[in-house]
Amino acid sequence: MPYAITAADTESRIIAGRIVSWNAEGSTSAGRTMFKEDSITMAKNIKLVLQHDVTRPLGKMVSFEADAEGITAEFKIAKTTAGNDALEEAATGLRSDFSVGVDVAEWDNEDGVMAISASNLIEVSLVTDGAIPGAEVAKVAAEDSKASTDVEDATPQPTTKGEQVSDTTVPEVAPAAETVEAAKVEVKAATAPYISTVVRNPIVDKASYLEHSVRAKLGSEESRMYVAAAADVTDNAGLVPTRQLTEVINGISNADRPFIDSISRGTLPDAGMTFEIPKITVAPTVAVASEGGTPSETDQNSAFVTVNVQKFIGQQTFSLELLDRSSPAFFAELVRQMEFAYAKATDNAVATAMVNGGTDGGNRAALTTGALVADFVSDAAVSIYKNTLGFAQNIVVSPEQWGALMGLVDGSNRPIFQQTINPQNAGGTLTATAIRGNLLGLNLRVSRALTDGSGVGDNTLIVINPDAYTWYESPRLSLQTNLISTGQVQVGYYGYGATATKLGAGAYRFMVA
Repeated sequence: MPYAITAADTESRIIAGRIVSWNAEGSTSAGRTMFKEDSITMAKNIKLVLQHDVTRPLGKMVSFEADAEGITAEFKIAKTTAGNDALEEAATGLRSDFSVGVDVAEWDNEDGVMAISASNLIEVSLVTDGAIPGAEVAKVAAEDSKASTDVEDATPQPTTKGEQVSDTTVPEVAPAAETVEAAKVEVKAATAPYISTVVRNPIVDKASYLEHSVRAKLGSEESRMYVAAAADVTDNAGLVPTRQLTEVINGISNADRPFIDSISRGTLPDAGMTFEIPKITVAPTVAVASEGGTPSETDQNSAFVTVNVQKFIGQQTFSLELLDRSSPAFFAELVRQMEFAYAKATDNAVATAMVNGGTDGGNRAALTTGALVADFVSDAAVSIYKNTLGFAQNIVVSPEQWGALMGLVDGSNRPIFQQTINPQNAGGTLTATAIRGNLLGLNLRVSRALTDGSGVGDNTLIVINPDAYTWYESPRLSLQTNLISTGQVQVGYYGYGATATKLGAGAYRFMVA
């Protein structure tokens, strides 16, 4: 198709040429591919983009013609930096080929070639190297061109005139270049119905290669092309890539909160960093009085327990590259791990309150016998009831004490606290498969927060009246993000909570001699 250069061409910023040739075979990631005659349906507002990246438009189609050999088209290039670069690269032969991106509607396998008989044009790309021969950039007309010439034998004469696509006005930038010769056109190709060279062949490892080999033997032409394309790689480089699973191994954190689960719960007030709870400090009295005698009179007194609200917050900083290029599993795991960290911090706050406010259980020997365990628990139950008028219901122990309790045996070496193994001893139910159990009627939970280095010393067992301590927590946790100037993203994960020590004696702590 000869292009006569006129004065108007120097203002038009046009790149023109054949965008597809009929019945020209090329090699794509789906194997050998070709377009049959009239197999592409044109659409309005077709854009010229760079290397099939629809986020990088260069211009738009202003006209096209279809003939017996293919389709030729003209594109007006935008007056942008990318448009100027495209004109320069086309004029100097750096990007000399056209490529079409299509939705495939119908295709057949003809001796191993994907023969496309019906498709819809999605976009046209300016590319460096084409995959299917026969399409060419025929003319580049830039604003500063004094004259432009056609590439010899570049474009066949058209037979059918296509519809015109309206042009748009673009902002002014710099001039570009002159005339360029092209050679090939690349098909965006991979798997039907969308043909794209950037989509990988589904054969990625030995298993998928075997699967498609079997399907090909059973008559699947699609699998046959995939196998042929994979076998076309002479050294099979990358055929067995290293895959990363979404499964995450984590042996250092979890969402357990044994102390918070062992006390009462409340809703945090909606405002303020402190709140108060009234507490009776002196109760009225009643006494026996003789006839006409003076009644017992003791004024009731009360005071307020002040509870401090604490903010628990953590932060993660990561790069924009990680944000843009990572798997979605990264974000799911990040949130999960920050939740784990929040659980650990809040539970440690409650443990600290109990250690600071609880009753010292006195000097005791290591719990090496069932009798010593029973003595500690009974003393705790008495102390808690006398000082809180409530009952001991829960006990939290360190992992080491948990193991020591499971290992205690009677005189015949029968487990004392593993009733499921030895029903004769009814001291409780502790097993190695659960960190919750029963110890002499108390609900037992295991916490890694309780340790003194040995794990069997001071404060490694705490007996609790759940009504004596209350954990107040905000109804929701918050995620805050911030984009900082260093090209990184900060994520803050936080919430508010408060531990109310209502009756300090409601916690009874194990203390060694």
